[in-house]
Amino acid sequence: MAETRQTVLGELLDRVRSIRRGGRVLIAIDGLDGAGKSVLVSELVDLASRVDGRRLAGVSIDGFHHPRSVRHAKGCGPECFYRDSYDYPAFVESVVDPFRKGEAITPAVWDVAADQPASPQPVDLPGDCVLLVDGIFLHRPELRGIWDASVWIEVPFAVSVPRGNARFPHLSSADPESESNRRYVGGQRLYFAEAAPWDRATWILDNTDLDRPKLAQGTRVTPLP
Repeated sequence: MAETRQTVLGELLDRVRSIRRGGRVLIAIDGLDGAGKSVLVSELVDLASRVDGRRLAGVSIDGFHHPRSVRHAKGCGPECFYRDSYDYPAFVESVVDPFRKGEAITPAVWDVAADQPASPQPVDLPGDCVLLVDGIFLHRPELRGIWDASVWIEVPFAVSVPRGNARFPHLSSADPESESNRRYVGGQRLYFAEAAPWDRATWILDNTDLDRPKLAQGTRVTPLP
């Protein structure tokens, strides 16, 4: 019998809580737009708040977009989407470094919708905390050494594209091969060719069926160096 979503979430929660007990842990939640990354983080944080054990918190790489002028400076194609979307040094400075030092983190520096700087309040976290970071492209080469563990959310483009585009009225086509989706789908294919994220994840969550996801051990069974 297929496991229910709550059963799988409980198993994944146990696994992420088991990494480097007693210290602060960074775990990447990676996947396509529309794979269910931010929803998964919210579900795990909520579940952790209702059962005994380590605290979980979440932050999104989407708070570290470059300004639109930078993101589109070289055009609107797939290469620009993959290479120029995010300010990774700002993410490291605002989240990774202070988190490792036991300090408060700044969860965002840029409001991508308003295309202007963000000024959120710093967030204090306990010493024994798991911080889940959701976003696309999180297994790319320059980020691999950041994570103590990671999840790759497996969803085919035929499912992820209509799911993701439902949030954006200007992206109306459900066809992954349509011109309106070329920037995003093409950028992900560049990422796949460079990073093969499913080969670097600690766990793989098949989230195609939201009611009955499937959790499997990834290739990387120990935390990243």
